[in-house]
Amino acid sequence: MNAFTVQIPIRFGDCDAAGIVFYPRYFEMLNRVVEDWFGQELGRPFRALHLQEGFSVPTARFEVDFRKASRMEDVLEFALAIESLGRASCGLRVQVRCGDELRLDVKQTIVFVEQATMKPTPWPDDLRAAMAPFLALETA
Repeated sequence: MNAFTVQIPIRFGDCDAAGIVFYPRYFEMLNRVVEDWFGQELGRPFRALHLQEGFSVPTARFEVDFRKASRMEDVLEFALAIESLGRASCGLRVQVRCGDELRLDVKQTIVFVEQATMKPTPWPDDLRAAMAPFLALETA
């Protein structure tokens, strides 16, 4: 299994009055990571997927454990892997670290939908094949 990793530095605008990352900013960062993964690893930049092909990958579910606060100038590493790959859904696991320290542990479900109907549709074969290396192997 491969993990797709992205480093994101924390800026002043990411923080609240307490000087820590304002939690909604994490969701923006997570969306950026998924968008980068689609463009860089899966061969489907969001511009093509959304504007030319007429598909979207909205998030249907988030489960987030905020482990430790992040602050301005921290550099966070987001590591994305797939926990499950269904007909039209995909269960992602994203772990966010600063150095060796786990800051955020995320389970996210995205769904492949046709924009015109917003109904789930099966993942195209080429996209499913590109996703396969990121699928975590289950252990007994």
